[in-house]
Amino acid sequence: MNQKIIYFVGFMGSGKTTLGKRLAKKLEIPFIDLDAKICEVTGKTIPEIFDKEGEESFRKIEQETLRNLSVKEAAVVSVGGGTPCFFDNMSWMNKHGLTVYLKLSPKAILRRLSSSNLSERPLLKNLTNTELLTFIEEKLKDREAYYLSAKYHFDPLNESIEELIQTYMNSIEH
Repeated sequence: MNQKIIYFVGFMGSGKTTLGKRLAKKLEIPFIDLDAKICEVTGKTIPEIFDKEGEESFRKIEQETLRNLSVKEAAVVSVGGGTPCFFDNMSWMNKHGLTVYLKLSPKAILRRLSSSNLSERPLLKNLTNTELLTFIEEKLKDREAYYLSAKYHFDPLNESIEELIQTYMNSIEH
């Protein structure tokens, strides 16, 4: 069986890490969170990198970390919401694995993000719910073309992980 790396892409709060961990466990393959790997490699948190070095520097570190992941066999990799939008990362992921876009509406994303710790998300801290919804709608409009170029689109609210496993199994058989 020719196993593949599965890259989860989508907006922050879409469930890339949660679903990625569940899928990796069911498939009995490693799970890698790209943001956690960036923190491990740099010794800094994502907010620290954004605050001290800026987004452009972060995006370069993100690209290097993505392309230098030492994954020899199958794994599930959760990437940051902006990862597909910079340095041709989406094309690179499509070439090197199976990309899955976790597609949610802006209001579903807002519900998920509103219940999380926004201070850990550099682009969102200090936003009201109204500002947050506007931000999500605008960013999603900018990013969706990248996300839609994923090989598979998955609705985490209406599709089961078993359907995702079947998609994965079908992809490695062909």
